[in-house]
Amino acid sequence: MKEISLLPDNLLKTPSVQLVQSWYVQSLQEILDFKDKSAEDSEVIHRFTDTVITIRNRHNDVIPTMAQGVIEYKESFGVDPVTCQNVQYFLDRFYMSRISIRMLLNQHSLLFGGKIKVNPAHPKHIGSINPNCNIVEVIKDGYENAKRLCDLYYMSSPELVLEELNAKSSGQPMQVVYVPSHLYHMVFELFKNAMRATMERYTDRSVYPPIQVHVTLGNEDLTVKAGFGYGLPISRLYAQYFQGDLKLYSLEGYGTDAVIYIKALSTESIERLPVYNKSVWKHYVENHEADDWCVPSSEPKDMTTFRSI
Repeated sequence: MKEISLLPDNLLKTPSVQLVQSWYVQSLQEILDFKDKSAEDSEVIHRFTDTVITIRNRHNDVIPTMAQGVIEYKESFGVDPVTCQNVQYFLDRFYMSRISIRMLLNQHSLLFGGKIKVNPAHPKHIGSINPNCNIVEVIKDGYENAKRLCDLYYMSSPELVLEELNAKSSGQPMQVVYVPSHLYHMVFELFKNAMRATMERYTDRSVYPPIQVHVTLGNEDLTVKAGFGYGLPISRLYAQYFQGDLKLYSLEGYGTDAVIYIKALSTESIERLPVYNKSVWKHYVENHEADDWCVPSSEPKDMTTFRSI
């Protein structure tokens, strides 16, 4: 809430951003109502859990609403390079914070939200965390749901070719301590974009090239590689949240490889969160220094003299 106030005034005045701000103000007030309540009182715990669920549901549309605010700002005022850089800097940090907050909200509501503490559908889960998350099963689940959408829209879909390499325990299922819903979000978004790219590129064919996925589990990292895909920024933040990453490698005439890295060791899967401090404040209010790399379009037309010196 402090950092969002550093954004340009005209962006803060857009209806969508004001709506997002109002959600956070309301949620903070509702949480603060419990600051002097006893954590040992079962009635207080019950009301607090209900409040947590209400807050979680209130913020379901934060991402599209914030995006709409940026669109409203661009349409009215345009975007200069500095503002664009600051907004992107903010959004990456803002959405990463949101992932963490929703992780806490979901974890609390799952552990304290009902009389039954064990989820019948996922009895081994600890809240939203699966100590034995089967990576291949989550990938296949994401593929099947993306395939269903692709079939509805294009009346067909590319097949999945999945290769596994468990270098840590050969022949055993690839399992790590992870949040399945996070991994699902990443692979589902990548599969959707990979399928769209494949279907539109090979629209004149009756047989489409498959989407190839390679899953490798080592002693320290888990890697998931999918071909012909176009990743999304939010998916990258999900990967980075627990010290992983999502990277794209494009080859003209071939397509794009999307690579998801996940920490195989739970001891290294530590939250990566933005910190609000003076350095952050300076990022927004101080002018950015001139770039110390040349821009091709601004170079002198004849560089021969300079290069021969």
